[in-house]
Amino acid sequence: MKLQQTLQKSLDDWNRISGLDFCILDENNQIYITTCDRKLPSPEKLAQFREDPALCISNRTCSLYKLNGSSDNMLLLVWGTGDSVPTIGELAVCQIESLLTAYAEKTDKNSFMQNLLLERYSQVEAFNKAARLRIAPSVRRAVFLVETKQHKDENALATIRNIFSARTRDFITALDDSGIIVVRELQSTESYEELEGIACMLVDMLNTEAMTSAWVSYSNVADDIMELSDAYKEARTALEVGKIFYADKNVFGYNRLGIGRLIYQLPTQVCDMFVNEIFGEESLDSIDDETLNIIRTFFENNLNLSETSRQLYVHRNTLVYRFEKLQKRFGLDVRTFEDALAFKLAMMVSDYLKYSRNHGK
Repeated sequence: MKLQQTLQKSLDDWNRISGLDFCILDENNQIYITTCDRKLPSPEKLAQFREDPALCISNRTCSLYKLNGSSDNMLLLVWGTGDSVPTIGELAVCQIESLLTAYAEKTDKNSFMQNLLLERYSQVEAFNKAARLRIAPSVRRAVFLVETKQHKDENALATIRNIFSARTRDFITALDDSGIIVVRELQSTESYEELEGIACMLVDMLNTEAMTSAWVSYSNVADDIMELSDAYKEARTALEVGKIFYADKNVFGYNRLGIGRLIYQLPTQVCDMFVNEIFGEESLDSIDDETLNIIRTFFENNLNLSETSRQLYVHRNTLVYRFEKLQKRFGLDVRTFEDALAFKLAMMVSDYLKYSRNHGK
């Protein structure tokens, strides 16, 4: 819940319980929230109070309080008469200042984590700021990156915050439109299987609760806060590599990227040379979609002709005919392991080159 909504609810409760009217003014003496439409004190009186060292002034019907928990120099106004008004006003000030302090601390922690992920602190600065914000510097953490398949879905952020609402030591933030970042504190017993389970849970919850499809990647485990920037890079790499090479999946672990990680790190010139060796003057796009689907299914079934035939409802002889045509065209018999490996690699490299050209990599 946003700060303004939280404060409005608090003042509405005080108004309902005490029968008094309340209003919070911002640093420009504009109404931030209020429970009434009463006339405000004059600008001169408000300016005089701001310059006065006193924390509270009162007259017969109105009391003004300075809110020390606010960096925006907010004021609280309380209207009413009776002996209980000063006490109620002081109690309201205490609660509002606590809310403002908690919100400011949360904002500071969020800002700290963002700057940490972007490597804007030296080691000394990071550890000092962490100590001041009461963030444990040397615990196991992992970074999850969530990207919705629809552009910037606000429901996704709300859903993720709700999922981790009970985990006060986790951080949920975002650096740009690239996705939602979850920095999760781990128990000593949590392994990469648990990280995979958390990522799968996020995909499922976003699908059922926010009605949105998403990719989720996660990093290796970071042992202290200075390793979190590298962990964030790992999560971003995992997401990018996963979308290029494993489009049929929604969850990508940095430790489970397989051969896609190797191809991703190759220069595009080397990739072009390899593809030219396999396809010559043609390209993967020159192969029709039906044949590509047959090849992919054949690879998924470990080069098993019978199982591929059964899954695709295609006669075995038809598959053999297709593969023989492919062999005549490219000189590769995908029914053999070595040629199948070369063709599979060429398909993955082609996908990488297409992605690189589209994204200017």
